[in-house]
Amino acid sequence: MLSRLAEVLVPAAGRLTVTTDTRAALVPGSIVAANHTSLADPAVVLAALHRLGAEPVVMAAAGLWRVPLLRRALAGGGHIPVHRYDRRAARCLDLAEAALGEGRLVLLYGEGGLPPRTDVAESPPLAFRSGLARLAERTGAPVVPVGQAGARRLASGSAVKQVAGLTTAPLRRPALHVHVGAPVLLSGDLPARTAQARAAVTAAWRTAAACLGEWPASRPRRPAPPQHGPRRSPGSDAPGGLARLR
Repeated sequence: MLSRLAEVLVPAAGRLTVTTDTRAALVPGSIVAANHTSLADPAVVLAALHRLGAEPVVMAAAGLWRVPLLRRALAGGGHIPVHRYDRRAARCLDLAEAALGEGRLVLLYGEGGLPPRTDVAESPPLAFRSGLARLAERTGAPVVPVGQAGARRLASGSAVKQVAGLTTAPLRRPALHVHVGAPVLLSGDLPARTAQARAAVTAAWRTAAACLGEWPASRPRRPAPPQHGPRRSPGSDAPGGLARLR
């Protein structure tokens, strides 16, 4: 339900495009890891994955279950509340492991929070927490890296700016892009696994940002490096010959 709702709402708020790596595969029982830049990006990622035929279970902040409009959709879809700094925190990994064992995709955000910025520019993923790596170690599940760019154009900054951004989005129609990378099997100790996951998600995010012609605000703008191996479709106008799904 949540994925179908996102597929309806996101195109009404912005222009969403999706690309995939040639080796991208949303195999049942996979962990889907995305970069987190805005309160709006879960909807953007869910809409993109729905276009690819995937409806993942989402690991999301427990506070969202207190929002009346979201509570039923979250509970009905079997999504997983994450209770940070709470004795119930470990329970979310047990629920995620069970969902993976049932062949569900599990979408999570390794960063565990939003960047402390107020502008709409893109920036690389923050340091990852260990939860993603621990879940992958417990289950042996592959990690599918997902990069999204443009969600900060929908909502970012103060609460007032976020409301204003979402209210005006249908008129502005900001460009949004999601790129799905090839699955990664994490290896090594916990810090190594965490670093591998972050590197894969960062690479996917860079592809998504390049598709919108955006780079981190702190770095000089320069042409995107050539891409090798992504899926190509006839007449694609995406950088590096990426297959663009509209």
